[in-house]
Amino acid sequence: MTMAPTSVVISTSAPDTSGSNNTEISKNDMFEEIKSKFLNEIDKIPLPPWALIAIAVVAALLILTCCFCIIKKCCCKKKKNKKGKKGKDGFNMKNMQGGEKHQDDDDDEGETGLTEEEKEEEEKEQEKLGKLQYSIDYDFENTKLTVGILQAADLLSMDSGGTSDPYVKVLLLPEKKKKYDTKVHKKTLNPVFNETFVFKVPYEELGGKTLVMSVYDYDRFSKHDVIGEVKIAMNTIDLGRPIEEWRDLESADQEEVLFLTFLVGC
Repeated sequence: MTMAPTSVVISTSAPDTSGSNNTEISKNDMFEEIKSKFLNEIDKIPLPPWALIAIAVVAALLILTCCFCIIKKCCCKKKKNKKGKKGKDGFNMKNMQGGEKHQDDDDDEGETGLTEEEKEEEEKEQEKLGKLQYSIDYDFENTKLTVGILQAADLLSMDSGGTSDPYVKVLLLPEKKKKYDTKVHKKTLNPVFNETFVFKVPYEELGGKTLVMSVYDYDRFSKHDVIGEVKIAMNTIDLGRPIEEWRDLESADQEEVLFLTFLVGC
């Protein structure tokens, strides 16, 4: 028996790339479709192209600014945390040696209970502005309050020559119109006034009023500077007998004095 030879056929077929080409074409079509829709939507907006570009630039800047702020805050927090850990764990010989001194300082602050700002304010308050001698007398029959401005002493010098030109302004607040001024005494820190002023006030209304005696430095060419003042609430004193006393001047806020002057002028 003879067998016929069998022929083996090897077929070489190229890979089918039609699927990949189709997907690429479909992606391009989708991109073109989205692009055309986006451009159509932009064309519908009633704004010129330059305005749209400006809006886009501003929006981008805002987004970048927000991102920068967030990153900066995160970095600052990390730095603070590192410093805090250093302060807790980082002891050295200087800290150990200076520990007693810092502790003493803390103890002093604890005893006084004052911060640096409060200490500065206290020093300003303790600054001597001078003192004023005055008298107060009330006539119950005629309902008259008589205020005497007698003299002042050790006033703060306001002029370059080491002196002042003082005078006293007398007000009975909240009365806005009636005020009195003493005569101006030139170049002295210890003026003697000896002047009296009368306010007609019923006794029933006197309790809600405040007597203000402000000492000013007269200036011919600019506004008058206030040296200090004495405030007396009338419901805190006994008007059954005449009063004559000295009292230290207290610092007067310049804005408050200008406001009071404005009210009196009105």
